[in-house]
Amino acid sequence: MATLKDLKLKITGVKKTKQITKAMNMVAASRLRGSQRKIDAFRPYAEKYTEVLKSLAEKATNISSKLLEPRDEIKSVHIIVCTSDRGLCGAFNESLLDKTQELVKKNFDKNIKITAFGKKGRDWAGKKGIEVLNSYLNVVGTNFGFEVAERSGNDLINLFLSGEADEVYMVYSEFQSMSRQVPSAVKILPIERPVSDDDIEEASEEGYLAEHICEPSPEFVLQEMLPRSVQIQIFRGLLETSASEHAARMVAMDNATRACNDMIKDLNKLYNKTRQAAVTADLMDIVGGAEALKG
Repeated sequence: MATLKDLKLKITGVKKTKQITKAMNMVAASRLRGSQRKIDAFRPYAEKYTEVLKSLAEKATNISSKLLEPRDEIKSVHIIVCTSDRGLCGAFNESLLDKTQELVKKNFDKNIKITAFGKKGRDWAGKKGIEVLNSYLNVVGTNFGFEVAERSGNDLINLFLSGEADEVYMVYSEFQSMSRQVPSAVKILPIERPVSDDDIEEASEEGYLAEHICEPSPEFVLQEMLPRSVQIQIFRGLLETSASEHAARMVAMDNATRACNDMIKDLNKLYNKTRQAAVTADLMDIVGGAEALKG
């Protein structure tokens, strides 16, 4: 049985751990509010950008871009993996890496390379023996700007145009609510053609045909917008992952704080029982000694 001194040390240690988890919960909650504001502000822009892209595609008589052309044979696949740089966020990273593993298995016969946003994804790729072409650390979960997505997007576009990557995917965490973050995988390149017959039919049924005056031409503007759409998808994925990380860490630290409270209660009960047993043993010794003296 543990001594009273050992139990005191355990109780003190758990209380200090509780202070840390509670502080981390408060920090995550503060950062989550900022990340939520950013993603709520960017989502309408991303959706409107896609809408304008489709509208221009309707007016363009000849859409020709290498970014739209699928390869006849897929030999190499590039995957952008968005994870956190730190742990203590529950199963957040594990679920993203499981999603990445599914994508790797699906393309097991192809040459796979990784662009890692976050230390966890980079380390995972190293353990799996997958080449990490680029790694961006201390980005997800911080106050990053669009230039990060712009730089990485341009690098991936160059890889695709040079033939080093036939397809590019992005694995990120879609932020839906405080308690729900969904690992998702989307194809970034080649870009899906921004309009189809179904889209035109749907727009006609709804009575909506956007009118945009383009100078010099819809085709020229579309060529300028296509690379930007890749950067926007990457930036949105990073924002979603950042908000998801803070939410996951907030929930994990809240659960850890509750677990500390339960441990403190159990240890206090055990401490009181041990102390009572020690007092009872001392009283029995005293009574036994008194009886011995009487005899």
